[in-house]
Amino acid sequence: MAKRSLKASPAGIQQSKRAFALKGWTQDNLAAEVNLKTRQPIWRFFTGQPVDRQVFMDVCQVLDLNWREIAADPPADFLDPEDILDPQLPTVDDLVTEVRSQNYDTIQHQCGVLQLLDIRHPVNIDDIYVDVNILEAVANQQCLEIDALNNLDPANFNRMGLGIIDQPQIPGVEAVETYGKLRVLGKPGIGKTTFLQHLAVQCNQGEFAADHAPIFIALREFAETSKRRGDFSLFNYIHQALRLNDPAQLETLLTEGRVLMLMDGMDEVLNQDINAVIREIRTFSGKYHRNRYVASCRTAAKKLTLHGFTDVEIASFSEAQITTFVQKWFVALGRTATSQGQEKAAEFVEKLDLPENWQFRQLVVTPLFLHLACWVFQGEGKFPTKRTAFYKQGLDLLLGKWDETKGVERDDAYRGFLLPQKMKLLSQLAAVTFEQGQYFFEQRTIEQYIEDYLQNLPGATQEIEELQLESEAMLKAIEAQHGLLIERARGIFSFSYLAFQEYLTARKIVATHNLRALEQALGGLVSHITDPHWHEVFLLTAAMLRSADSLVQLMKQEIDALVAQDPHLQDFLMWASQKSQTIPPEPKLATTRAFYLALAQSPHTADQFALASTLDQGIFLDAALEKLLVEFAVDHSQDFAYVHACSEALSNILVMVLDAGFYKSIQQLKEQLPASHQSQERLQTWWQENYPAWVEQIKGSVTEYRNIHHPWQFSPEQDQVLKRYYDANQLLVDCLNSNCEVTESIRQEIEATLLLPQKELEEREWQGN
Repeated sequence: MAKRSLKASPAGIQQSKRAFALKGWTQDNLAAEVNLKTRQPIWRFFTGQPVDRQVFMDVCQVLDLNWREIAADPPADFLDPEDILDPQLPTVDDLVTEVRSQNYDTIQHQCGVLQLLDIRHPVNIDDIYVDVNILEAVANQQCLEIDALNNLDPANFNRMGLGIIDQPQIPGVEAVETYGKLRVLGKPGIGKTTFLQHLAVQCNQGEFAADHAPIFIALREFAETSKRRGDFSLFNYIHQALRLNDPAQLETLLTEGRVLMLMDGMDEVLNQDINAVIREIRTFSGKYHRNRYVASCRTAAKKLTLHGFTDVEIASFSEAQITTFVQKWFVALGRTATSQGQEKAAEFVEKLDLPENWQFRQLVVTPLFLHLACWVFQGEGKFPTKRTAFYKQGLDLLLGKWDETKGVERDDAYRGFLLPQKMKLLSQLAAVTFEQGQYFFEQRTIEQYIEDYLQNLPGATQEIEELQLESEAMLKAIEAQHGLLIERARGIFSFSYLAFQEYLTARKIVATHNLRALEQALGGLVSHITDPHWHEVFLLTAAMLRSADSLVQLMKQEIDALVAQDPHLQDFLMWASQKSQTIPPEPKLATTRAFYLALAQSPHTADQFALASTLDQGIFLDAALEKLLVEFAVDHSQDFAYVHACSEALSNILVMVLDAGFYKSIQQLKEQLPASHQSQERLQTWWQENYPAWVEQIKGSVTEYRNIHHPWQFSPEQDQVLKRYYDANQLLVDCLNSNCEVTESIRQEIEATLLLPQKELEEREWQGN
């Protein structure tokens, strides 16, 4: 007679503990998985004490273990449940095969075809899908200090991830194989639904979990159907979907753990239905725990917990994944031959990597925005010069169009706000946080900002408690419905895209309709002209203004004021201006001034010599002389062959010299060099006794004849002021070159007066009057 209880062997206990550790559960979790009301049998199992035979086998089944290998002295007088079927009856494998065959076309139609945004025709999922990677550590479950996050330099975090440290990743399919019950979290548009559809198709085609029957359930549709029927039953819903003749067939599949359950869009279920849906999933997955379960949900809605499910998060695309997606997109959707699509994809990737497109590179790390970028590039052959249009399209997607495309209706937590009102609220939140230098903010802080906005609306309540409740609800809606604010760590929020925080900040400035208020807003913006964190906001503001005249004029005034009170810096600018006037009028004087200012500050910078090679011969000569003097300043006393190098360098200089006096001076200095065939002793003696004075003569001649290489000797503070001055001027030029609307006369005046000393600026102003 078969034993009624079993116990684990010492080796079996160790094997079981390793399997249990991989699950990441507590003993209470495991007890729930096998439908036990107490964890006492689980404790007995792991301590090698006798346990009810069925419980012992269920525990081994849940831990993916063979009970015979775990048990001490396993009996041979009874068979496994799957071995006692009547051989005349269909086996479970036969039933799986039958169900897979009957529903093959349904799964292919339901999951094998995608309808992409703004694409009129359907797309085969295999033609566009890119394997996703999974983060096993969910970001907003981490505990981080807000001060540590806000101390991050924005230069050190990309405009998408906002400084999230790279975490280990595993392939998506591997995560599904590792965890029997998995909940896949992710931001809007990161590919959660497509991942589940891909799993369904792979299972359907026998490429993954070939011994399971795939079932794909859109939870929003399940909730609507169940509510209409008054019956929230996954069993009944699945039975009808599979079109099985006998419910016992489905019971057999589920009991034997031969179903791959893919449940999409927990966050898309209306609040009034979500509790019933979650209860049913918990009950169903607890009763039929041997099956594989994968559910998807936006990260912001993770509080909708599922007992026994492991939470993971889909990672943003890597560079390799971006390249693969782009190649597939242009071949599948480019409306051209395969070779032409591949060429277009290569062009996209090449241009995406250009410095002027780095903003797009930081945004297109999700399938949604990468698809949008491909679609724009397909139509225009380039990335839009005005990024504001692209950002607006992206915001429109997140604020409603993406849900509309999928037919999703969200709960209204916005007092009935329309899109313009939502944009106004978000712009206010972006501006106030950006002004405070807050890329990360505590939950209560952002709720207070929302309260401040609501309090100023017409007819707003003044009840503090009511405002707090409403601000909490709005924050949850912004996070869960649109993904524009997300929880980066426990209780710490940020905008999901730094680019959108910058865009909305600029939009808040531009949306000021009163002229006086606009001037004040622009004045506030210009006060940040030396802060590199505001660089993008300046560019976006300039692009969105109907007329950027006032902005660029204010910028020019603020820039000139940076160096106006320092006589030494004014002398430096006067020298650059005077030197530039000795050069032919092409290129522009401002360009020549910029060259000489940079050359005097950092003559070793390679970029200056590359620029000089495209300009006037005199400029090229000055660049070569500065480079030579930098080289002469290096100690070559032990390099006796360097004498020949000096002579050759001066010969190359003489080829470019047109001034007779300068030519004669350099020639005489060249002749003072000792012959290279002399003995090392004589060379070393010359080097020690004559070289320093010889270099000083070279410097003196260069300064006298070319008016360069002056010993400016700036203090560290002046160096910092000059750097801010240069960077601010570059920002002004970038704004002028950003296709912003600037009156031609104002544009010409600003370009002509860039980098001029205060005295010349005042003279030009006096002459103009």
